Amino acid sequence: MPPFDPIMPADPAGPEAGGSEEVKAKPFGYWRATRSATYGFLAALPLFVLYESLILFVNAEGTSQIRVGADLWLKQLMALFGGTGLFALGIPALLIGIWVFVRERKRRPPIRLAWFGWLIGESTVYAVVVALLVSTVIGLIFALQPVLAPESALALSAAAAQPLAQAADSLSTPMMLVLSIGAGLYEELVFRVILVGGLFWILNKGMTRSWMAYSAAAIVGALLFSAVHYVGALGDPFTLASFSFRFLFGLALNGIFLARGFGVAAWTHAIYDVLVVTQILG
Repeated sequence: MPPFDPIMPADPAGPEAGGSEEVKAKPFGYWRATRSATYGFLAALPLFVLYESLILFVNAEGTSQIRVGADLWLKQLMALFGGTGLFALGIPALLIGIWVFVRERKRRPPIRLAWFGWLIGESTVYAVVVALLVSTVIGLIFALQPVLAPESALALSAAAAQPLAQAADSLSTPMMLVLSIGAGLYEELVFRVILVGGLFWILNKGMTRSWMAYSAAAIVGALLFSAVHYVGALGDPFTLASFSFRFLFGLALNGIFLARGFGVAAWTHAIYDVLVVTQILG
């Protein structure tokens, strides 16, 4: 298996896999291009701009700032290095953009506006399919032990998906929508790119097979992704059913990230949360 890339999982048909010159020159189609680091970065930019601009608006009249937890973690980390305000926002994005540009300078995919529309449509399909599959699996599992999970599968899906489920009744719909966008971007960046990618890099040094390292990293990442939703003042009351739902949802996002890249995973997560907040799902 080729080396893992935290932004774009390695292309088995690319030069990393030792392909021939003919394989290296293979033209980019939609599926290969949108899996690249270039599309992952560019597709995430609208989520970044929407969240960072709208979160200021919805927090304008509040006495305290409400943000996605993963967003706060990254900004607190930047603050340790003197990064605050626009520096904490713009410099990391600029550095990532430069890294992507340099990394793919020799095999840059074509930038086609229509493909970004297709990417969002593809992510919407994944969001709905993942919701139905995970809800069905959890419903079947806990139907055998109803005392552990009296919630219906649909109610479980709706409660577990919201970025701040316990506080949903006290937050406005615009606030929940903005937090949904931020969760798609920042939680995927933290849990898929940094956490799972970092764990894979560490574990792969001690394991003989890359798939074993990624499987272990994906499971640990999904467990932590689920667990953090119960931490802090706005954390949810713990139930085994909702924890299991989020764990399977995290595993599904790991699979989407590995197969389709960061951009699709981030949009799938954001669209899923938006569909739940607007009650289109659940």
